[in-house]
Amino acid sequence: MRTNSHHHPITRRLAASLLAAAITLSTAAASFAADTVVLRVGDQKGGNRSLLEISGYAKDLPYKIEWSEFPAAAPILEALNAGALDVGYTGDLSFLSVYAAGAPIKAIGGTRSDAKTQAILVRQDSPIKSAADLKGKRLAGTRGGWGQFLIDATLEKAQIKLEDATFAPLGPVDAKIALVAGSIDAWAVWEPYVSFATLKDKARVIADGEGLTPTITFIVASDNAIATKRAAVQDLVQRLNKARLWSLDHLAEYAKNTAELTKLPEDVLLSAYTAQRTSPIVIDENVVQEVQAASDRSTRYGILPKKLDVNKAVDRSFTAAAAGSN
Repeated sequence: MRTNSHHHPITRRLAASLLAAAITLSTAAASFAADTVVLRVGDQKGGNRSLLEISGYAKDLPYKIEWSEFPAAAPILEALNAGALDVGYTGDLSFLSVYAAGAPIKAIGGTRSDAKTQAILVRQDSPIKSAADLKGKRLAGTRGGWGQFLIDATLEKAQIKLEDATFAPLGPVDAKIALVAGSIDAWAVWEPYVSFATLKDKARVIADGEGLTPTITFIVASDNAIATKRAAVQDLVQRLNKARLWSLDHLAEYAKNTAELTKLPEDVLLSAYTAQRTSPIVIDENVVQEVQAASDRSTRYGILPKKLDVNKAVDRSFTAAAAGSN
């Protein structure tokens, strides 16, 4: 997988092209219908909503955003599949799990975070010291997403058979409670849950996703929204990308604003954002191949029911302008 050092050129390239794209924002309004378009957007823990607001890119929208907050990706994807949302954002594998089941959705943009910010946690008093100690243990994570994948990939790396540990499919809220209560031995999760657990519950990280997962979060849109609200969806992707670039130089402001919006501790969010260094991506051939490799591995693990063609699951046109030569 590519490390952080590899996506700075993409970030610079995006920064330059997004300045040019800004010109289109003023003219894009003309392409919206006279009646205000409403984009129904799913958010996790206030992340994208807070990002747009604090960066200033939520101003002067030529459409209306109706925000809905969710605790994790699964309910966002369910809502997209049911037609209750137009746009959401979710980890790469959670997206592929629902896409594989026939959901009418596409990945249209996204971000990359440091893979170390996906982690397997244990309680402070746990006898587990490393991944080698996970044999025979009860491990919790999200089914069909980053949690399950990280558990399986970590076990494989430690040369432990998948059947030699017990997988407990739990969402972040239930898994956090279960870890503290001692009903599970370890928990695979992402930020800001990792920072919350380590800072507030004194949990320990015993393994992370470095070298194991792309750690890409996709902006996902329904096929219907792509067809009927394309100008608004395109504008939102551009604003999110520019806001994400802004956030890299304003992590403290971003954390403070998100804390006020979500009631999560500011120190937890600052820790999470600092560790993640989340940057926008272009959905290009390199990203497609990287996610394809993770998808094929997920099929081998039994997380995905069949082999997927990732190229058919994405719509490159929304970030093509930022790619320059795409």
